[in-house]
Amino acid sequence: MLPKPRADLAPNTADFERLPLIKPTGFREYDARWLFPEEINLMGLNAIGLGLATLFDQRRVPKRFVVGHDFRWYSASVKQALITGLLAGGAEVHDIGLALSPMAYFAQFALDVEGVAMVTASHNDNGWTGIKMGMQRPMTFGPDEMTALKEIVLAGRSETRVGGRYLFVPDLAERYMASLADRPRLKHPIKVVCACGNGTAGAFAPAVLERLGCEVVPLDTDLDHTFPRYNPNPEDLKMLHAIADAVVAHKAAVGLGFDGDGDRCGVVDNAGSEIFADRVGVMLARDLSALHRGATFVADVKSTGLFATDPVLIENGARTLYWKTGHSYMKRYTHEQKALVGFEKSGHFFFQPPLGRGYDDGLVSAIAVLDMLDRNPGRSMADLERSLPKTWQSPTMSPKCGTRRKYGVVDRIVVQYQEVARKGGRIAGQGVRDLVTVNGVRVTLADGTWGLVRASSNKPELVIVVESPVSEANRNAMFADIEARLAGFPEVGAFNQKI
Repeated sequence: MLPKPRADLAPNTADFERLPLIKPTGFREYDARWLFPEEINLMGLNAIGLGLATLFDQRRVPKRFVVGHDFRWYSASVKQALITGLLAGGAEVHDIGLALSPMAYFAQFALDVEGVAMVTASHNDNGWTGIKMGMQRPMTFGPDEMTALKEIVLAGRSETRVGGRYLFVPDLAERYMASLADRPRLKHPIKVVCACGNGTAGAFAPAVLERLGCEVVPLDTDLDHTFPRYNPNPEDLKMLHAIADAVVAHKAAVGLGFDGDGDRCGVVDNAGSEIFADRVGVMLARDLSALHRGATFVADVKSTGLFATDPVLIENGARTLYWKTGHSYMKRYTHEQKALVGFEKSGHFFFQPPLGRGYDDGLVSAIAVLDMLDRNPGRSMADLERSLPKTWQSPTMSPKCGTRRKYGVVDRIVVQYQEVARKGGRIAGQGVRDLVTVNGVRVTLADGTWGLVRASSNKPELVIVVESPVSEANRNAMFADIEARLAGFPEVGAFNQKI
C-alpha cells in the first residue's frame, strides 16, 4: 500500500522523495490538472494510477487501459509513474507512446480496450500536466467518476492487486493516421495553413492533411515544448493572428489551428479573419444537414442562438438541443441523444457515426471543414461565413465569484428568471420565449435575443454571454438586465470586461 497522499510537501526535501504529493484542487469536473512537480510528484502519480485501477474494480469494469503522453519534457516521466500505479493495481496497460488525446480515444476502439488515461495538459503553459480519463468509450470522466477517484486517492483507499501487464503498441500512430486518410481524396485542390503552436499535433496533423490531398503550409509544426511563439490554443489571439498572417501571405483557402493535444481545431478564413467555433459549428451543421436531413445536433449553452433560428437549418429539418458546457458533458449527451454532431463553443466537436466515433478530434473537425469547402468549389470560407445571419454577440465575461458561493448565486438568478417567465413578465422590454436551465440559466426573449448566467466549471468565476440576432441595442439591453441582477449580490466582483 502507498502512504496516504499529502498536499503540503515541498520539492527538494526527503519527504517529497518518499511520500505522494497531490494537491486536491487538481481534481476537476471532468479531468485532472496539476503544476508539476509543485502540486503533484511522481509518487502522487503512482497513487493516481493505483486509484484508477481501484475505481475500475469498484465499478466492475475490466482493468484495461490505453495510456499515452503529449510532448512536454516531463510527460513521459509522468506517464511512467502513472503506469507503475496502474500495474500495481493489477491493470493491463497498452502504452501507445507520444500521442494526441483523440489518438488515445481511437486506440480504445482499435485495441478493444475499456479504459483510457491520457497524460496531457492540453494547451496549458509549460509546467502543467494532467490526465484525461475514461472507462466507457467514447465517453470520458464526468463529476461522478472524478469525485469517486478523488475520494479513493486522497483517503488512501486504493488496493494493490496482482496480475498487472504492460504492452507497448509501436504502430498506433500510423494506424490512427491511416484511419483518417482511409477515404476519398478531396476533389478540388485546397491550400491549407496547418498551425500547431509547436505542440504535439505537429507530429501528425500535416501528414494527415497531405494524405487527404491538401497543399499544406506548415506553421509552427516543429515540436518544442517551450512553446516559443505562443501556447497551442486556437482560442488564443496570438495563435489566431499568426495563422491569419500566414493565410494572407500564402493565399491559402483556410487556416487550421490545432491545440496542444489535438482535440480542437480553430479556423481562420481565406481573408485572414478568425471564425468563432460556434459559427463554424453552424456552418458545418448547414453543410451536414443538407446531406442528413432531419439531423439532430447538440450545442453547449454558450453557443450562438443561430443553431435554433438559422433559416437554412430550419429548411433542412435540423433541430438543436442546448446542453451543459464541458467536453465530458457534451460528449455524453451527444451520444445519448444519438445526435449527428455536438458543438461546443470552446472548439470541442463530437462527430457521431457515420462521421466519427463520438469523441472530440481536431483532425476530424478539420476534415469536416475541408469537405464543406470541397462541396462548395465556387465559394470561399469567407463567403460561407458571410452567408450566416448576422448576430451581435458579446465576448465571454467572467466576474469573480468564490468557488463556494458561485453556485448559490447562479441558483438564485435561475429562480429570478423562472419567476419572470411564470408570471408573464418582461425582460429588456420583451416576453420570455424560453428558459434552458441545464447549466445555469439561458434566457431567450421573444425576438431571439438571449443571455446566459452560469458558474465556471473550474475557476472562481461566473460566465456571462449575451447575443441578439436583431440589434446591438437589444444585446446591450439583455446584458443590462443581467448586470443589474448580479449587482444585488455583493459576493460577485466587477466584470473583467464589458460589451
